[in-house]
Formats: sequence, structure tokens, C-alpha cells
Amino acid sequence: MHLSNNACHTELVMQLLKERDATEDLAAAVEVGNKEDIEKYSKRTVKVTKQHNDDCKRLLRLMGVPVIEAPSEAEAQCAALCKSGKVYAVASEDMDSLTFGAPRFLRHLMDPSSRKIPVMEFEVAKVLEELNLTMDQFIDLCILSGCDYCDSIRGIGGQTALKLIRQHGSIENILENINKERYQIPEDWPYQEARRLFKEPVALSDEEQLEIKWSAPDEEGLISFLVNENGFNSDRVTKAIEKIKAAKNKSSQGRLESFFKPTANPSVPIKRKETPQNTTKEPANKKPKAGGGRKKK
Repeated sequence: MHLSNNACHTELVMQLLKERDATEDLAAAVEVGNKEDIEKYSKRTVKVTKQHNDDCKRLLRLMGVPVIEAPSEAEAQCAALCKSGKVYAVASEDMDSLTFGAPRFLRHLMDPSSRKIPVMEFEVAKVLEELNLTMDQFIDLCILSGCDYCDSIRGIGGQTALKLIRQHGSIENILENINKERYQIPEDWPYQEARRLFKEPVALSDEEQLEIKWSAPDEEGLISFLVNENGFNSDRVTKAIEKIKAAKNKSSQGRLESFFKPTANPSVPIKRKETPQNTTKEPANKKPKAGGGRKKK
């Protein structure tokens, strides 16, 4: 990855710490026999190798799915594709996609239907409007709240970070005014390098981005790779290929909304007008006055 030395070192250390913590949590879950935690922490201890990545890219290309290799961070490249209009949105579980400026971001798109978690869609313009922040301030907010490229200030979470950004406008101003006895700033804190990575990420430019083209599946190649090389069931692979071909032969692609029903965010309270206690109820059959507005659905 083309990151600064400080960022590379920090990210590597944080990843190792996460793996160590997951291993310890898995051991504790096994000891008490908590099946749900065993499954959760087992996934976190899985290490993805270069061979895994190469196999995934080979399989996708055999299926006819276009593959773009990011020169650095995947989320940064996905955000660039979204900005240039090559894709509708970035689907990921990494909120850094918004920090890299992805205009539209989807979470939980790949979650199994059994979990019954609704797909969440974010638009960065609306996020900035609701938070009343500029993009530069939003990036500083994300760094303060915790990102992959540098440590955060202990004791400052999302709510406190938002309050400080609104009050002081930038990390520099916060550091000048913060109570350093209460909040300990990490030594040699590389927040400026992290900020630069978000604002000027290494990604393919519009001119360098290849045209995204879907192609027909390579039947012989898929059977050779999945059945002969990896021992998959031949009938299952053949049926899967037929499904891919059937989807490819459709005249048009369905819209994203056709796969799930848009729902309101349940965490956002709906404001209702309070009805005065001395108000008497109107008769049910009373007609509304002219110009009284539309009926609520």
C-alpha cells in the first residue's frame, strides 16, 4: 500500500493488536462455551492471504465480473469511482468510505437475509448538511473519533469530537484549547498525515480508470477452476453458471430498490406536534375547511 511510513506502521500495529484481541476473546468464548461469540471471534481471526485475493479475482473474472485493482486503499478507489459516476454507490462496512468522500454509501448490503438487518444508505452531502459541517471538518471529526491511520485521543468519542469540532472548527484549534490534563494527546500524533490520506488518496484518476464492462461467464474456465482445481461439486457449479447466464441475458438490470424495501431509520425519533389538553375532538364526519392542507397519510 502506498501510505506514509507512519501510517503504514500504525495500521500494521493496530491490525496485529486487533488479531491478538480477537484470539484472546475466542479463547474466552470457547472456555465458557458461548457459540455465538465463538462464531463471531473465529471470523476475526481468519487471515486473508495473497493467494485468497488472487483466487477471488480469478473467480470474479471467470464469472464475467469486472475487477479493478486499487493502487492503495480500496475504499479510496471505490469513492473515486462513485465520484466519477462509474458506479451508483460504495457498498462496504468500512465507514472510511464516507471520509474518502464517497457521494453515496451502503452498509449491510451483503448481510444474510436471516439477520433481517435493513440496508442503510448514506449520502455524504446530506450527512454534512445534518451535521452542519464542511468536508474538511467532517474528516477531522472522523480522525478524532478513531480511524485506521493514527491513534485517537483517549476519552474523546464521537459525541465529544462533534462538540469540539463545532466549537473550534479544526483539530489544530482543538489542540490549542483542549484540557491537556483531562485529555492526553498521543506523542507524535500523525493526524495531519491521516488527514492528507483522506483528502489526497492514492487512487486511479478519471482518465486512468478502466471502463467497467460485464462479460459472459467462462464456462470451461469456471469448471476447471472450481471443480478440477478446488473440488467443488460439478452439478452445483453447472447450475450456478446457468443462473449467471440467465441473469446476463436479461434485457435490463433491476434497480437496487427491487431487492429490498426502503425503510425509515428507526433510530431517528419522529417529532409530533403536541395536542393541547383542552382541545376538544372534532366530529368524525366533519369536512375540512377549504385550503386546510392535505390529509396526512
